[in-house]
Amino acid sequence: MNILLAEDDSRLGELIVYMLKKKAGYKVEWVLEGEDAYYYATSAHYDVIIMDWMMPNGSGVETCRRLRKNGYSGAILMLTAKDTVQDRIEGLDSGADDYLVKPFEIDELLARLRALARRNYAPIIEEEVEMEDLVLNRMSHVVRSEGKEILLSPREFQLLDLLVQNKGQVLPREIILERIWGFDADVAMKTIDATVKLIRKKLVPLGKQERLQSIRGVGYKFES
Repeated sequence: MNILLAEDDSRLGELIVYMLKKKAGYKVEWVLEGEDAYYYATSAHYDVIIMDWMMPNGSGVETCRRLRKNGYSGAILMLTAKDTVQDRIEGLDSGADDYLVKPFEIDELLARLRALARRNYAPIIEEEVEMEDLVLNRMSHVVRSEGKEILLSPREFQLLDLLVQNKGQVLPREIILERIWGFDADVAMKTIDATVKLIRKKLVPLGKQERLQSIRGVGYKFES
């Protein structure tokens, strides 16, 4: 199961990530802010998003509403210390599929995740992002231009998608590392360079390789 965890409490976040990986063998990506949760959720497929209510740069409720407003159909489990009936109603009405009150037992969290994953949340329409003469399909990881298409790996697609969304802006390697691999990932900067090189090579059939530019000593940008 592929899980996105949005939790700004570092101790709780570390515990959840450890337990989900060790006890259940799940793949987990962890972010600390609502804005990052929204970006990750719309850039890759997750079986379930675990969303903390209280986070900086967009609370769980705000992020959940934003995702649903923009057509996100994946499963969302809300975590919170708020336990009144009205709080539960607000969390569910924001678009969450389930609600778990802190503190909780990890076995109950796992059971709720399994229940949510059994439901069918597959989107009916594939989500596509267009930028001038490029079309990026976030479900298939296919990039199209003028009748030609290429297939990127999930990580390659996430990186290209990030650069395209910020076209014309230089993104430092540190920002790319945090957004794509996660702030706690044990990844060398040369891994970013190698991934960009692979993307450039794949963009050759589309004639777009020169638009993915390297800014020496800083990072990368995608020119329109």
